[in-house]
Amino acid sequence: MIVIPALLSPEEASAMRAALDAADWIDGNATSGHQSALAKRNRQLPEDAPLAIELGGKVLDALGRSPVFVAAALPFKVFPPLFNRYGPGDAFDTHIDGAVRHRRGSDFRIRTDLSATLFLSDPESYDGGELVAEGRAPVKLGMGDMILYPATTLHHVSPITRGERVACFFWIQSMVRDEGKRAILFDLDQSIQALAGAQGQDDQAIIRLTGVYHNLLRQWAEL
Repeated sequence: MIVIPALLSPEEASAMRAALDAADWIDGNATSGHQSALAKRNRQLPEDAPLAIELGGKVLDALGRSPVFVAAALPFKVFPPLFNRYGPGDAFDTHIDGAVRHRRGSDFRIRTDLSATLFLSDPESYDGGELVAEGRAPVKLGMGDMILYPATTLHHVSPITRGERVACFFWIQSMVRDEGKRAILFDLDQSIQALAGAQGQDDQAIIRLTGVYHNLLRQWAEL
């Protein structure tokens, strides 16, 4: 699981939250499969609502500006971001995300290699609502922070007991399907960036390591 702090600036996150607070919400099961519908209790912004499309575009722009997201996800396709809201008593029991997501009314579909949650609530403003992945510590991030994790993970959102948890969520199809290979490439990328910061981009060892990175990506990428 990879935390991407401040994907949105405080100003961007606050403006997005203000727009969402004024929106009309529907039952979160509008986009659920049969199994998820049994587990999910929340509200959701309609995926074809103009506001959802507008704010989703802003999230996509922010993802494109994030070197950590690009390095960790190696995105090939990103599902248009969706938005949900949990109030007191709401939760999402243990489940696993569907392997394929289809955009209604279109031929757009992706294989869900990675799941992402972008938090849009001050963590002090609500109790509960942690994202809990099997075998991992509960996650409750700051407003504008994002968590990226394998879509193969069993996970749940713990019940809200006070306040409201608002978030953006979506899925990514990676150029590199295998989680272990993505992890190798991410570790190699982060090591190269750290070395380049200390020794300079023109260091010959760094240039060779960069070549190793791209040759591995060339070998493992599915396009």
